Amino acid sequence: MRSKTLLLSAALPALIAASAMPASAETLKTVASFTVLADVVKQVGGDHVTVTSLVGPNGDPHEFEPSPADAKHLKAAQVTFVSGEGLEGWMDRLITASGYKGTPVTVSEGIDTRTMEEDGKTVTDPHVWNSPVNVKIWVKNIEKALSDADPADAAAFRTNAERYTKTLDELNSYAHAKFDAMPEDRRKVLTSHDAFGYFGREYKVSFLAPLGVSTETEASAADVAKLIEQIKTEHVKTYFFENSNDPRLVKQVAKATGAEPGGELYVESLSDAKGPAPTYEKMFRYNVDQITAAIAKSS
Repeated sequence: MRSKTLLLSAALPALIAASAMPASAETLKTVASFTVLADVVKQVGGDHVTVTSLVGPNGDPHEFEPSPADAKHLKAAQVTFVSGEGLEGWMDRLITASGYKGTPVTVSEGIDTRTMEEDGKTVTDPHVWNSPVNVKIWVKNIEKALSDADPADAAAFRTNAERYTKTLDELNSYAHAKFDAMPEDRRKVLTSHDAFGYFGREYKVSFLAPLGVSTETEASAADVAKLIEQIKTEHVKTYFFENSNDPRLVKQVAKATGAEPGGELYVESLSDAKGPAPTYEKMFRYNVDQITAAIAKSS
């Protein structure tokens, strides 16, 4: 009995000190609509957040069909992030089905978006993340949302955001160094759908695609014929397929034009952990390397 008393006496100062220390902030439960966004949220949130991506690795955020498990994750989330600009057409239905009471944070607010004509309508291109210049705005919006939800860890979020913004600046410089060294009239490639508009705008690369901004659209025979003629006229020599959608149409167009395969690009979904693009940083570098290597080879 005496030994137990001595042990308790020895432990008492440590227990008192521990109870006097401020309680650490609770880890925020966050949900992101797709893997690219989930990675950026994790970069800013660090150890203070858990991030669940609704669309998984190699998944298509346009044609995603939420499951009951997704509804459960959303309902439990303290902060939810979407990219916006029409990308997540399924989110409103999921919010209703899940009973989620919050309002998702739209991280693309403030980005200089591009519009395009599609089926006689003017639509906004949602693929903003394919330029790291735009992802810097994501980072600001994510940092603010996390700091509002968890003020105790605001300093950590600010530090993480500043560090990651430098990484994004380095990615932008890396891409410019690669593309700026190439003749502009050679910077033309064929892809599955029109998802590289912001990339093309930043680095002056022309991307031709049989599908529009969404993989849910279908290309008409007339559109495909027009694209084939354009590719022949402009001497586009390289095509890519995408990790998150069906490559058959782009391969059909390539066969008709003689374009050579440049490989696979990660456009709106990261790879799994074992793939070449498990983070946004690796995804962007990988895409730059693939595209520039293919253009150099075809020149």
